Amino acid sequence: MSAIDPVTLAVLKGRLEQIADEMDATLCRSAFNPIIAEARDACHGLYHATTGDTLVQGTTGLPIFVGAMSFAVRAVIEKVEREGGLEPGDTFLFNDPYSGGTHLNDFRLVRPVFRDGELFCWLASVGHWLDIGGNVAGGYNPKATESFQEGVRFPPVKLISAGRLNGDVIAILEANSRVPRSNWGDLNGQLNALDLGEGRLAALIDQYGTAVISTAFDVFSDRAEAMMRSAIGTLKPGTYAFEDVLDNDGIVDKPLIIALDLTIEDGTMVLDFSRSSPPTLGPINISYATSVAACYVALKHVFTEVPANAGCLRPIRFVIPETTLLAAKAPKPMAGYTETILRLIGVILGALAKADPARATAAPFGTINALSIAGSRGDGSRWVMFSFFGGGLGGNPESDGLNHANNPISTATIPPAEIMEAAYPVMFTQWALRPDSAGAGEHRGGVGAVYEIEMLQDADVALLGERGKVAPFGVSGGQPAALNRFSWTGDGGGTPPMISKITDLKVGQGERIRLETPGGGGWGDPTARDPQAVARDVRLGFVSRETARDVYGVSLSEDGTVEPAALRGAQQGEAA
Repeated sequence: MSAIDPVTLAVLKGRLEQIADEMDATLCRSAFNPIIAEARDACHGLYHATTGDTLVQGTTGLPIFVGAMSFAVRAVIEKVEREGGLEPGDTFLFNDPYSGGTHLNDFRLVRPVFRDGELFCWLASVGHWLDIGGNVAGGYNPKATESFQEGVRFPPVKLISAGRLNGDVIAILEANSRVPRSNWGDLNGQLNALDLGEGRLAALIDQYGTAVISTAFDVFSDRAEAMMRSAIGTLKPGTYAFEDVLDNDGIVDKPLIIALDLTIEDGTMVLDFSRSSPPTLGPINISYATSVAACYVALKHVFTEVPANAGCLRPIRFVIPETTLLAAKAPKPMAGYTETILRLIGVILGALAKADPARATAAPFGTINALSIAGSRGDGSRWVMFSFFGGGLGGNPESDGLNHANNPISTATIPPAEIMEAAYPVMFTQWALRPDSAGAGEHRGGVGAVYEIEMLQDADVALLGERGKVAPFGVSGGQPAALNRFSWTGDGGGTPPMISKITDLKVGQGERIRLETPGGGGWGDPTARDPQAVARDVRLGFVSRETARDVYGVSLSEDGTVEPAALRGAQQGEAA
């Protein structure tokens, strides 16, 4: 057929993205689990009929899921190629982290869309379910050495066959969760989202026809490829190395390296992670699919104008050997995948900053601090509270980092304290910004946070976090941020031996746990920061007077105003 005019292409792009956005909204408004309903830990998209490549993603779904979902759809395509029997009304369910998943809590539903008896594309939904069994409520088991200790694992199975729900699958799901009602609500929300997406797509095809929509898919992918090649072409050719570390794997207390050698040449990019640490005993391994998805997220942060579909990855070659923790195989545990992808994204940003210093951004706080609190109610029913928490983002050439933000892996939001207090027997006694947690710089990092939670009944607590030993780095002369800190009160109060990871922690009624999250790293020499900006930071409680004086070289009078420049210079000389 003839080329589609630009106006029609723009309309189709908006209409297709709106389908994914409506699917996101449908699930988030109907899910039982606050991690989906409030934090929006979910995603939907449209995928190629034969390759599984990403065709369209929405503007609200979790970016890390978008990249991984193409591998998930391919797993279903491979199953269908082996076994046959694909029909309209089929829906596949799975959470296998080694076949296009991320970790066991993230359940994927994949559905074919037929048109005139032919497979046209796939729709997919993913959401983080609250509990799927395993040794630790909530799934984030810091001591897991096999995936069997993290929860139940589903390969791609038919949940719905030709429109008929498979009750046996539902029974297995129900038997393998501490909170089956929550999972049942989330599952129905995902099914409703797929129903809506299928209906919206059918209406769009009715209006424009399959040929036009298919051609638009091809054009979108080709344009994304061309734009990515152009964007890479703005970078200086060469090879740039960068590395960062994880505290430990939760089992062996030694640092683990995430290393990248990034090569730029002729509008193409090679991301080589061969120097990274080998697969680990503990649960911070990730699969090849998850690593590629994390690379996609990092590149989208840098090249924001490039459309988000599979075409943008065509100029990229990935070298991620199975000898590294970034391409681990079954049954290596993967519950803490979030911590590893954060470090992976950070090293990509660090290497790209060497290729183009104008894009240099300091490290974000770099941990989700996956916190699980669980117990039993008076009637014997179980409750599981899982949440992730915020921190500061890195300073950059244009501005300070954001305070109390979410990590750059997602568009998710931090669940509100009011929602968690209403749903679980806990009380937040503090939810505040953390002074002096940001890395100092001409543009400082964002400020981290302090969360203190009192137990209203006895509970079991587990934490899987990071950045407890190696702080988020600064760039261009900026300083690192504060370290992550976790502690608890009571007779057995203290801090974790592994610093950022602990399980089997018993916290009694009236006792508290406390989480102090890192800020972001700083950008530029701190002494070049505008003294009035330092004074404002002190007034707002972001920076202490001592840090203002000792790190920024700014002394403040009793009323908070900046002392004369001559005195400031003298104090800088004394400090030197």
